[in-house]
Amino acid sequence: MVGRGRAAVVGVTAAAVALGAGELIAVLTDPSSGPVVAVGGWIIDHVPESGKELAITLFGTYDKVALQIGTVLILGAIAAVLGIAARRRIAVGLGGVAVFGAVGALAAVNRPNATGVWAVPSLVGAALAMLLLHRALAVIAAAPQPQDRRRFLWITGVGLAAAGLAGGLGRVLTQRPGTTEVARKAVDLPMPISSAGPVPENAMPGYVTPNDTFYRVDTALVVPKLDPKQWRLRVFGMVEQEFSISYAELLAMPMIERYVTLSCVSNDVGGKLVGNARWLGVPVKDVLARAKPRKGADQVVSRSSDGWTCGTPTAALMDGRDALLAIAMNGEPLPLEHGFPVRMVVPGLYGYVSACKWVVEWEVTTFKAFDAYWIPRGWAQQAPIKTMSRIDTPDGRKKQKPGEIMIAGVAWAQQRGIDKVEVKIDDEPWREAELLGVVSIDTWRQWKLSWQATPGEHTLVVRATDRSGKLQIEKVEYLADDGATGWHTVKVSVV
Repeated sequence: MVGRGRAAVVGVTAAAVALGAGELIAVLTDPSSGPVVAVGGWIIDHVPESGKELAITLFGTYDKVALQIGTVLILGAIAAVLGIAARRRIAVGLGGVAVFGAVGALAAVNRPNATGVWAVPSLVGAALAMLLLHRALAVIAAAPQPQDRRRFLWITGVGLAAAGLAGGLGRVLTQRPGTTEVARKAVDLPMPISSAGPVPENAMPGYVTPNDTFYRVDTALVVPKLDPKQWRLRVFGMVEQEFSISYAELLAMPMIERYVTLSCVSNDVGGKLVGNARWLGVPVKDVLARAKPRKGADQVVSRSSDGWTCGTPTAALMDGRDALLAIAMNGEPLPLEHGFPVRMVVPGLYGYVSACKWVVEWEVTTFKAFDAYWIPRGWAQQAPIKTMSRIDTPDGRKKQKPGEIMIAGVAWAQQRGIDKVEVKIDDEPWREAELLGVVSIDTWRQWKLSWQATPGEHTLVVRATDRSGKLQIEKVEYLADDGATGWHTVKVSVV
């Protein structure tokens, strides 16, 4: 009989073959149909709110990578157990593999926009795993004792190498530059009828967040790759005139360019899930007016190509703020991971109710009739961004030298604007910081304050007041369903 350790390794090898083959076959079906992505997507849709927040706290914007790695590790552990069980009763091991193949297939076919063919990667992968598990245990067990170790190493070595090669090739092929990237580079951005204007002359570096460092938070494990020639926005629901618009038609419409700061509701006090960019797009109100929303239609549900939804108050899209169907970011077509070819940008609201990427549908409806993706999970139905401020320098993780130190950071209160920023150093009275130039009330505002630092341990605290006269909430509270509150505090060591 095969030893427990070797049987466990054979089980893990079988699982690796299943995943590797599944990833490679997914190249022919759809990148989202691979077993790891399909199961990961199901987990994202069903994980409790506490699990989602824990993932963001621990891994930040790398939460999806952590999820996929965790999924693989858990599957490996279960596969090891099945391998051990199969040494005595092969049917138990084979049945367990079949169950996991079925789970992957069901997860895949139940993804948004999935077809029956999406089940193929998981089913074929499971079939190969079952074949390897059965044959490997039989061959190793039948070998004379001097040869069983050699056969074990050969079978598992070849199996793991093949799995790694297949899985790696599958990932490379699904992530290789394709027609979408080519089409993106070929987009000729139209000139706006109203430009964003220049960055303030006294702005410090960082006023505009580069595309490659702009935060990304969404539920897509695989970035959708939409062909702009095939893209259409369908507008339907409680409207007098349902219609759809193509990418070419959208580009032909009058466009405006605006700087808008976006913030994620999961951004903690002092966090980095906020960024400021220059967006080019068509005013949402111009497109929505064409549909003529009916009386009582107080919500527009934006639907992503991967099925994710967000519900935006109709009033926020029609009240004159610069809500955009955006096609460009910082002077170039939207990066794929930020919504190419078209996304929503709505100032003043947290992203989960406003910033739908890869948008393909607008359903005009009511808040009573439809709950968007995060609402059944307990999140606020309408989520205006809270007044916040952050200290960016000095970095509390680094020791500082005595002398003049510049304390600086950003504050934001989209749709209201920042009127004052104050800094408290240890037990000294609050000192008002210098506010730098700002493009509009929809972007964050940089601030700075000179400080003569003395040796010792110091505590820096910042707070902001918006233009309505409302002071930023003092209590530090992480409200993932409605935005965090609290004054950002940094501990500084001066030596």
